[in-house]
Amino acid sequence: MQPQSSRFRAVLTGATALTLAAALAACGSTDGSKGDSAKAGAGKGAATATGSSAAAPSSSAPGSSAPGSPAAGSTSTSATATPVPAAGSGKVLMPTGPQAAFGKARDTAAGQIMMTTLAGPKSGVSGKVWVWLPPEYNDPKYAKTGFPVLTLYAGGQSAGYNTWTDNQLPIQEVDADLAKQGKAHPFIMIMPVQNLDSNEAKALECADIPGQPKIGTWMAEDIPDFVRANFRTVKGRDGWGLMGASTGAFCSAKLALQHPDKFKAAVPIDGYFNPDSPLWKGYDNDRQANSPDLLVAQGKADVRMLATAGGANAYEMKLVKAWVAKAAAPLTVEYYEQPGGKHLTTDFKKMIPDTLQWLTKNLAGPQSD
Repeated sequence: MQPQSSRFRAVLTGATALTLAAALAACGSTDGSKGDSAKAGAGKGAATATGSSAAAPSSSAPGSSAPGSPAAGSTSTSATATPVPAAGSGKVLMPTGPQAAFGKARDTAAGQIMMTTLAGPKSGVSGKVWVWLPPEYNDPKYAKTGFPVLTLYAGGQSAGYNTWTDNQLPIQEVDADLAKQGKAHPFIMIMPVQNLDSNEAKALECADIPGQPKIGTWMAEDIPDFVRANFRTVKGRDGWGLMGASTGAFCSAKLALQHPDKFKAAVPIDGYFNPDSPLWKGYDNDRQANSPDLLVAQGKADVRMLATAGGANAYEMKLVKAWVAKAAAPLTVEYYEQPGGKHLTTDFKKMIPDTLQWLTKNLAGPQSD
């Protein structure tokens, strides 16, 4: 596991204190011992900023199957994203192909995590992508079922690794267990790298910084095309969500706000919202166009978000609450404050069950025609 990033900076403004509510309890917490009570402000089941409200989309029952799991065992694999043809009628998008070659990254109690290197035709970026398919996906009963997709962004620089593939963040096992209980969707999980260099001075911040690799296009265009080329998915944006911790929280918030046509919901966990990479020097207009701190107030994104902060970190709480308070409709942002939570992988782990259930509440589930 890579160490958590120290990159947690943003300009603080005043925030309105949000009251304790049943935001995540409404989703059905499954781990009563984990001590993650939910804090939220006004709104149905959670705090919604700037007076906007969110109604949960309808979702169908879990289940599915897909083309057989890619073969494991190879260590040098690659894939090229394929542009997606216009969707026809129906709820399910079957794989458009061609199928990528995957190698096995590691086994989990809920099935293997696979890995490939994606060469993005739109971005020109080549980077590693890890994939986990829920157990239902390869069940013959669900051979014509499309699945929701959850893309997970890591903490730290995430160059050559993604912390959500690590056994310290067992999100795959938790999702499989909750899906069996009917408490969470069985998500296809996509876990890409976020940078191409481990040096923080070369942080790309999930954006197309002028003169740098177009990692923003790779994430927002090439990766969704790659997923649709290889796996059965739910048509449209309603089954597409983002989640990330720390630096990954910045990415999940930014990409959802910039691409509400592609993503319906996002969970930025203990994030920062002001782009601060040295690579923005001389490009302040571009930097501002990629700033979640500004995008959140523009009122252009019909997206649902859950923003979290650790209750043991006063700086983090102030920062996140200030950002939540800026949200403008149709965007809705709920706030969750983890009691005693610190900016640590062990505390991010504790939030996995509730965040999966929140995403289940706010994203469409598996669909069949």
